Amino acid sequence: MFPYGCSKNFSSRPASVNIGAIFTFNSTIGRVAKIAIEEAVKDVNSNSSILRGTKLDLTMQDSNCSGFFGMVEALQFMETDTIAIIGPQSSVVAHIISHVANELQVPLLSFGATDPTLSSLQFPFFVRTTQSDLYQMTAVADMVNHYGWKEVIAIFIDDDYGRNGMLALEDKLSERRCKISYKVPISPGSGVNRGDIMDLLVNVAVMESRIIVLHVNPDSGFLVLSVAQYLGMMGNGYVWITTDWLSSVLDSAAPLPSETMESMQGVLALRQHTPESDRERAFFSRWKKLTGSSLGLHSYGLYAYDSVWLVAHALDAFFDQGGVISFSNDSRLHSVEGSNLHLEAMSIFDDGNLLLQNILQSNLLGLTGPIKFNSDRSLIRPAYDIINVVGTGFRRIGYWSNYSGLSVVPPEMLYERPPNRSSANQQLNSVIWPGDTLTKPRGWVFPNNGKQLKIGVPNRASYREFVSQVPGTDVFKGFCIDVFTAAVTLLPYAVPYRFISYGDGRKNPSYTELVKLITTGYFDAAVGDITIVTNRTKIVDFTQPFAASGLVVVAPFKKLNTGAWAFLRPFSARMWTLIACFFLVIGIVVWILEHRKNDEFRGPPKRQIITILWFSLSTMFFAHRENTVSTLGRVVLIIWLFVVLIINSSYTASLTSILTVQQLFSPIKGIESLKSSDEPIGYQVGSFAEHYLEELGISKSRLVALGSPEEYARALQHGPKKGGVTAIVDELPYIEIFLSSQCKFRVVGQEFTKSGWGFAFPRDSPLAVDMSTAILQLSENGDLQRIHDKWLMRSSCGLESAEIESDQLHLKSFWGLFLICGVACFSALFIYFVQIMLRLFRTAPSESVSDGSNVSLSGHVRRLFSLLDEKEDQSHGGSKRRKVERSLSDNSKDSELGTNPRRQTEFTAGSNINSSN
Repeated sequence: MFPYGCSKNFSSRPASVNIGAIFTFNSTIGRVAKIAIEEAVKDVNSNSSILRGTKLDLTMQDSNCSGFFGMVEALQFMETDTIAIIGPQSSVVAHIISHVANELQVPLLSFGATDPTLSSLQFPFFVRTTQSDLYQMTAVADMVNHYGWKEVIAIFIDDDYGRNGMLALEDKLSERRCKISYKVPISPGSGVNRGDIMDLLVNVAVMESRIIVLHVNPDSGFLVLSVAQYLGMMGNGYVWITTDWLSSVLDSAAPLPSETMESMQGVLALRQHTPESDRERAFFSRWKKLTGSSLGLHSYGLYAYDSVWLVAHALDAFFDQGGVISFSNDSRLHSVEGSNLHLEAMSIFDDGNLLLQNILQSNLLGLTGPIKFNSDRSLIRPAYDIINVVGTGFRRIGYWSNYSGLSVVPPEMLYERPPNRSSANQQLNSVIWPGDTLTKPRGWVFPNNGKQLKIGVPNRASYREFVSQVPGTDVFKGFCIDVFTAAVTLLPYAVPYRFISYGDGRKNPSYTELVKLITTGYFDAAVGDITIVTNRTKIVDFTQPFAASGLVVVAPFKKLNTGAWAFLRPFSARMWTLIACFFLVIGIVVWILEHRKNDEFRGPPKRQIITILWFSLSTMFFAHRENTVSTLGRVVLIIWLFVVLIINSSYTASLTSILTVQQLFSPIKGIESLKSSDEPIGYQVGSFAEHYLEELGISKSRLVALGSPEEYARALQHGPKKGGVTAIVDELPYIEIFLSSQCKFRVVGQEFTKSGWGFAFPRDSPLAVDMSTAILQLSENGDLQRIHDKWLMRSSCGLESAEIESDQLHLKSFWGLFLICGVACFSALFIYFVQIMLRLFRTAPSESVSDGSNVSLSGHVRRLFSLLDEKEDQSHGGSKRRKVERSLSDNSKDSELGTNPRRQTEFTAGSNINSSN
């Protein structure tokens, strides 16, 4: 006894077990499945190694595609102690009888119910032994995305199978930024006639999309294709994609009548992929003998055959684990009184859960390939063949697998490689499309439903050269309007449209709000001087830019007059100061280095000071007359003369530019100057410049909205102190128009953003792509430039160049030269003083010996200054004497030496000192 009621027990391995099968016998799937299941049962029963003495006892019931009959037949199975049910093929029937299987704990193995909503959570005893439509719809979405289409029309059967399949397709398309633009449900009953289908397809024909996905049953599908051919919807431009219902018919019922084949030329269809194997080829040969080639074998027949083997293997494992075939009556059914349904005859499979677990844990190789379930209870490695109906048959153009997407090689070869879903790796062979063409259809046309595009156009109050409305009419004109109309004429189809004004014409409207109205459906597009910026591209699609644009800064300027002190402008104040200091330093350094050896740098202090100043200043013009005799002095002088040469050249060039070229000056140097200041900045009403400047950290209180070129001019002329602005930030095309008539202002700095103007369309609109192509054609053939010249030709004022930066030279351009010169001076002085100190220490001991006393510190200091001041004795070297004599060879200097007793006395004194040393 069990909690449910009475129990019936059989031996651990009974002589036979009952299994059932429910499906529609007279259907495309059922006709093949019936034979396949029967053959599978025969093969299992004849194989002693699988159930080892236990036979499968098969009972089949015809559901006639009815959920009611399917439920009744499932209940009948429960009266005969059935341990598993093969089927059903219909998703509708599977939804119903899955409830029965759950209650009575009998596994339900469906080889044809592909509805993705048949989940294991709701129906734990439902086991799908074929592929879910979730994968089939993923394959369709990948095909649509591969060919670059964005919208499809879905025609589907209006039941669980059709509706849930379309929900899966919609989800997969949205993941690829595609969508179903129009859904056409077809009644699942047999009462649908040709007239009903024609009414539906007439509505489809006026839609924009030409990509049609057909997810129906075979009867409805062939009727749809026949009516579509009658309406001319199987010609150029159309794309028909069918799910695997069509391939099942082509595999099992070929050859089809010629008129049927004629109605599906160019159609793409999916077929569940089964890897080729010796077992499969042997079974196909056997199938031909069984049917006499009157009935073909499709993939659903193979899955039905494998379902029987799956039950057999699971049942064998069930027995090995000690499972017992036992059933119990449900006490809850006995409580139903006053009924003649005899529900008490139904019993619960006690070890149904154990058998279910063995089914889900199976791992065997069938005719369809590996039979193994993943964690979602789906068969592993889902894959489809993609076929193209051509002539009297079809050709395979590629494969789809959940592992690597679209490919032209069998999925079995790709499983050995790492998965690669890159767009470059997604490939299909060429397709013969409807209309017998190899050219890929564009996938959409402009809808022929009499509807005009509602195009929003900004009604500007300023800069009406770009776009403006003719007063009192619905006509618009301007540069942007001419570009749009010229591009539309290049499209290969007619585009009915009408312009709708946006704005009151008294002030410029907000362009961001105009773009947002496209997302709400108020406008179908927007045409005008609309800047392509990031926040707008997130909600709409833009065409190829037809005009370059970017933000620039406009500021007033003043001319720099040359004046009386223009000669000082080539150098900055710091530069002049450093030059003066270095002239003095060089004079002093050369004097120090030459004083002891060169008579020209000796004499009274006043004369030596004048010599220092004169020598240093005269080097500017290379007019110094004093010769240098010391090596260190000559090194310093050569370097300094090179520095002077560079300074003179630079000064001459800069002064020439200042005196000959008109100089313009503005305190504003660009956007960085504006960011660092606190003065007000102007921008155009409705422009994105306001938002951009706020993002740069400029306070909103500093921003001043201006609505016209006249307001621009007044605000710049008044300046911040009189209620105006210090500069204006706006897009370059507007500024070019403004400067063509306002010559008092100039663009300062560089263009600090790069963007363009485009026409806005809804996201994923194919019209945006075609318009982009047309704009490129306008650019290539020169029409775009001609339209630009017609509306935006600038005067000569706008073409004048404006040099804002002064040609003033700064210290940073010359510090290297001064550094070299300074290092040379310091090095020469250091070497010189080292020599003096060595001479001082050599002469000090001899003096102390001769005097007989120690020399004090003050004596050393006086001796040091004496050495620095005295003239070096030339008697120790003939070459030194000759150099001095050559330096004094000038007649005037010889005369001076001869007549100046004071100078002779100095020389005599110096000679005496040297001789004493």
